[in-house]
Amino acid sequence: MKTLLASAALALVAGAVYADGHATVRMGTEGAYPPWNFVNDAGEIDGFERELGDELCTRAELTCEWVKNDWDSIIPNLVSGNYDVIIAGMSITDERDEVIDFTQAYTPPDPSTYAALDAGVDLTGGVIAAQTGTIQAGYVAESGATLVEFATPDETIAAVMNGEADAVLADDSFVQTAIAANSGLMVVGDPVSLGGGVGMGIRESDGDLRAKFDAAIQSMKDDGTLNAMIAKWEVSSQW
Repeated sequence: MKTLLASAALALVAGAVYADGHATVRMGTEGAYPPWNFVNDAGEIDGFERELGDELCTRAELTCEWVKNDWDSIIPNLVSGNYDVIIAGMSITDERDEVIDFTQAYTPPDPSTYAALDAGVDLTGGVIAAQTGTIQAGYVAESGATLVEFATPDETIAAVMNGEADAVLADDSFVQTAIAANSGLMVVGDPVSLGGGVGMGIRESDGDLRAKFDAAIQSMKDDGTLNAMIAKWEVSSQW
C-alpha cells in the first residue's frame, strides 16, 4: 500500500510539473512492432510512432525523450511512473481504460489479419499465436481456437514459421511487414475488426498532459499531416 501511495503521489507531482513545460515527458514504447515502432540499425527508436510522437511533442511545446519497455509490463510501468506516456500501437479498449486514460485515437482501428504457411489452415480449431496482452489474444481465446501467447511480436511469427502454431493473428500492418520478411508466409482467412483505434496511454492523474496531446493530435488531423504520416508508414486506413 505504501508503494502504491508513493507512486500515486509522484505521478501527481510529475504531472503538475511537465504540464507546465518545465520537465521532460518520457514517451514509452515497445520498439518491436514495425512499422509502428522498432529499433533501427543505429539503435534508436524509429517508425510511425517515433515520427508521430516527436511531432506531437513539438506541437504541444513539450520536451520529450523516448523509453523502450517490454509490452507485457508497459501499462504497469506507466502507472508506477517509469515514463509518462504510452505510444506503442495500443488499441483503446474498455478494459485498459479502467486502469489508464487515453487520448483521442491517432489512427482508426487497424484490421487484424491472420497469417499462415498454408492457405487451408483451420482458424477456428487450430493453434493460433498472438502476443500476450493484446486484443488479438483476447479474440483468439474466445474464438474456439487454441491460443498460444508470446511476449514479443517476432516470437509469434517464429511460432508459425517453425510449426509451433498454425497461424498468427496481429495488426494487418505488422502482418504485412512479417510477410515481406518471411518466405511462404501469407494472409489467410478474413480480416477481423477489433478495438477502438490507437491512442496514447496516460495516467489518470495527468489530465493536463492528456489535453495537450489531444489538442496536438487534433491539429494534425485538421491540417492533414496525420493522414500523410499514416499513408507514409501504411499503418492503418486514414481519417
